[in-house]
Amino acid sequence: MRCKIGVISGDGIGPEIVREAREVLEKVAKVYGHTFEYTELLLGGASIDVYGIPLTEETIEKAKACDAVLMGSIGGDAKTSPWYQLEPSKRPEAGLLGIRKALNLFANLRPAYLYEELRAACPLREDISAAGFDMLIMRELTGGLYFGERKTEEVDGVLTAVDTLSYNETEIRRIAKRAFEIARKRRGKVCSVDKANVLDSSRLWRKIVEEMAKEYPDVELSHMYVDNCAMQLVMNPAQFDVILTENMFGDILSDEASMVTGSIGMLSSASLNDTKFGLYEPSHGSAPDIAGQDKANPIATILSAAMMLRYSFDLDKEADAIEAAVRKVLEDGYRTIDIMPQEENRRAGVKQVGTAQMGDLIAGRIL
Repeated sequence: MRCKIGVISGDGIGPEIVREAREVLEKVAKVYGHTFEYTELLLGGASIDVYGIPLTEETIEKAKACDAVLMGSIGGDAKTSPWYQLEPSKRPEAGLLGIRKALNLFANLRPAYLYEELRAACPLREDISAAGFDMLIMRELTGGLYFGERKTEEVDGVLTAVDTLSYNETEIRRIAKRAFEIARKRRGKVCSVDKANVLDSSRLWRKIVEEMAKEYPDVELSHMYVDNCAMQLVMNPAQFDVILTENMFGDILSDEASMVTGSIGMLSSASLNDTKFGLYEPSHGSAPDIAGQDKANPIATILSAAMMLRYSFDLDKEADAIEAAVRKVLEDGYRTIDIMPQEENRRAGVKQVGTAQMGDLIAGRIL
């Protein structure tokens, strides 16, 4: 299979972690007989340095010509970088928002998986973490409160702020369709999270999701209020497979889910549109303080590449091979500094490695 992949190395540790993801992809291509063609794209601080703006029309057009885009990390140190002396619309993160909008990326996927080898880092009670968990949060990315009309004005002598939470049935239907389709690739369960006891937008959300469920009789649908879901994520995360929710709820819940794993450096993410196209990136930031020091954990980016193979190219077997290679490296005791055990008595049989060696180890276990 021939795949056209856009590559945004980005800022900070981005170039280092993307380099290792490409090494792993090349091993996949060799073992499974694929051809991956790469197009280099500039975004964020790297684009500002060359063009003075975080996103150019050239980058957008090149990205649209690709089948998928793999990205490192965007941004720098807000206190010291000259990028943050610019007006907000010209800062690195504005480029990320811009490309998501230009590519119509409305579905954000954030997996949260607890590796047995990293269970000690999980902040949950041991009896809860012992059950493990493997969930995926599907967040609607382009509607809701963050994109509704807003204003701050004086009303009867009092400053008043208004934000509008709006969803239409088309927006809900397309994100629900994505959730059900991805549940079919997983364990066949969707939990739709809303606040239908209070919000009209949530009542419409629930109505449309239930209508969509009729098209997927093989997928089990349940509903949960968002406040209950926030509690269940720390009380019994093992119950969840795919969590489907709107923009602001998803923003909050996905951050909560990432922290209960105890290792944000391991977490991949994807943003999809209504075709097979997707933008794949790690959930963590650009970590400019360790850039160029061979300390960054490339696993989240490598797992993002696995998501790309699974969701944009339907190469499930190849994605499974990458995920299995990551697990094997962890089982063999290799860790980057961010996931090294803190307690001395847990370090027996564990070896600290750098960014490049971690990439080599994972690539070497793809068979």
